[in-house]
Amino acid sequence: MHQPTPPSTADARPATDRLVPHHRPGPGLPPTARPARHETEFPGDDTRRTAPPAPAAETSHRFPDRGSGAGGASAVPPTGSPRRPAPPTPRGAAAPAPPATARPTELPPVHTAMICVGLPGLAISTDQGQLTGRGLEGFYRAGRRILARCQLRVAGREPLAVQARMTSADRARFVGTLRAAPHGGPDPEVVVERTRTADGTERITLHSAASRPLRLPVEVALGTDLADLGAIAAGRAGPELPASVRDAGLRWSCATGTASVTADPPPSDALASAGLLRWDLDVPPGGSACVELRVRLDGVGPIRAVGRVATSPLAPARATGDDPRVPALLSTSVEDLQALLVRDPAHPTDTHLAAGAPWRCGLAPAEALAAARMTLPLGTRLAAGTLRTLARTQVTGKGPQAGMIPGPRRDAGAHLPPGCTGTEATLLFPVLLAEARRWGLPDQDTEELLPTAERCLTWLRAAVGEGPYLCDPRPSGPVRCETQAHAHRAALLGADLLDACGRPDGDGLREWARTARFAFRRDFWIDDPGGGRPAAARTADGRLVPHLGAATAHLLDCGLLGGGEHAPGLLDKVQTEQLARLLGSPVMDSGWGLRGLGAKEAGHNPFGHRSGAVRVHETAVAVAGLAASGYEKEAGSLLRGVLAAAEAFGHRLPEMYAGEQRTEGSAPLPHPAACRPAATAAAAGVLLLTTLAGIRPDAPAGTVTLRPLPSAPLGEIGLTGLRVAGAPFSVRVSRLGLAMVEEAADGLQLGA
Repeated sequence: MHQPTPPSTADARPATDRLVPHHRPGPGLPPTARPARHETEFPGDDTRRTAPPAPAAETSHRFPDRGSGAGGASAVPPTGSPRRPAPPTPRGAAAPAPPATARPTELPPVHTAMICVGLPGLAISTDQGQLTGRGLEGFYRAGRRILARCQLRVAGREPLAVQARMTSADRARFVGTLRAAPHGGPDPEVVVERTRTADGTERITLHSAASRPLRLPVEVALGTDLADLGAIAAGRAGPELPASVRDAGLRWSCATGTASVTADPPPSDALASAGLLRWDLDVPPGGSACVELRVRLDGVGPIRAVGRVATSPLAPARATGDDPRVPALLSTSVEDLQALLVRDPAHPTDTHLAAGAPWRCGLAPAEALAAARMTLPLGTRLAAGTLRTLARTQVTGKGPQAGMIPGPRRDAGAHLPPGCTGTEATLLFPVLLAEARRWGLPDQDTEELLPTAERCLTWLRAAVGEGPYLCDPRPSGPVRCETQAHAHRAALLGADLLDACGRPDGDGLREWARTARFAFRRDFWIDDPGGGRPAAARTADGRLVPHLGAATAHLLDCGLLGGGEHAPGLLDKVQTEQLARLLGSPVMDSGWGLRGLGAKEAGHNPFGHRSGAVRVHETAVAVAGLAASGYEKEAGSLLRGVLAAAEAFGHRLPEMYAGEQRTEGSAPLPHPAACRPAATAAAAGVLLLTTLAGIRPDAPAGTVTLRPLPSAPLGEIGLTGLRVAGAPFSVRVSRLGLAMVEEAADGLQLGA
């Protein structure tokens, strides 16, 4: 019998998805995070969702969810989350969420925030450097704000902020200036440097350029509410807690925990009533003086980010080349991926990627699998950890959902009802396992995970029955084009995997895929004077939903088979050529990437997260698919657009940004609620750049095939520190589009 899922904190935006029934409860977490949105959920979405059970409070945080009874798990929105009445739920489908009371519709904007990430730690600041306790500002651990206010005054004055920048994914540097004598002229004599780190450390350094010794009184005003991120985002943080003096700092307590700040050197004075620490620092001419603050949640050890340890599952790949944006994008993407790594506390060797910060620092199954797939060039260990983590959540037993990987509902924009990310995750599981094996996943890991993949494929065959299509959500949802692409790819790569491992049923999967291809080419293509287009979906009564959107890019993502060959796609050659033309047209290509919905479609909104905004993941899928199909002009245009957007965002790509048309001198407009960093956006940076080299490994056969873009759209590029067949792999593509392997595993041969 299904048990309620305990409160946890994987997702903090207003909830819009819900879980398919889970076979067992997940470990509990303290409630936190934003009003939820799974890749999907945004303020105003009309469906409820929760992420799957998160491993633990130390590794993830999401909005609190409550399970329903045996009928299925459902999420309850935060107090005040908006909802419209849900339609009746078909038998066997995920249960609808109960109604919730109203909440403020506006999330605190994060597009200008400086977010230091080293999960389970976060530090969120403005470019002024001071933590004032407003909005989301503060230090967080596992979704709880452990310090909200940290305001610095030197000689009775706030330093004048002159610079703020991220120095790494988990660290920000703020610089301010002061004049030692208020009437001594315009030139500052003291530079105040603050280095803030996601692990809860802040280092304050005073540098003096004065010609005389200075004694500078320094005050730091501290405070916290120990509020959950979800409560803060919903405007329910509560007042600051009273402080007490503790050793070399201050301490705050409430019913849910205790936090403290300790200082080195200890302050000369500590005032609990004002939350104030004071020092008198002597700074010699041309010298410096430092104070270090350490913010901790009592009862737990210091934050040790998974990506900062030597056992990180991601290889530290690097890039060189003619375009200076290339190395910056790859290094920042890898750094952001490291920062988003979390581990399963019950199985500490298994790591996966959180969806994104600040809102979604927990496990989102479909996105975790998609990101692990895009990062296979950095090694297979992340894929193995993600697959093992999700294998433990698979629905067991009997029934229509047996074999599924649970996942929440996800908003699909104006023209379609929400879809189920559990469907997508279930179809991605065997695909990731099959492709990870091609990249060099050890046989032992493949054998361990194969039974879970087989159950996913068995679920697929049962779900489609005798028909060619998979509804989403089942049993009466629309037949979406991207779901058919996921199912077709899962069948072909799953069959290839089963054959390689000596398991039966591969032929049956290929036969179904063949039937699905024939039916899709006949039923999903809409003829029009412009050459036609694939339908976005077919409704239950057979009507076509004609709107052109980025989801069609998944039709080009066919998957990798043996010998460096891609699996066949759902479209024929003529249809593929027409889709490539559409994706490369100004209707879809904004100049910054691929719009979620065509600019001429009804309901288009450049900021709509499923109706016009550029989602980096889908753009990368389109670039890789277009390149693999031979449409390098369209692929190159989208690639250059994302690279230009990345430069505008300091090479830390958000999960999405506005799909406004690029013009001379313009810049991409940030989405105020987008996660940045985000796992799929950072992983997309890896996929975009490795697509230039066209790396197609077949580790079991001992070969690697290279299919670089002949036009070399970014000039010469070199990629080092990748992993193929468990060994370092380096490749260089010349300005003529010729690829050469510079480092590879012993015995690895270059395929034809």
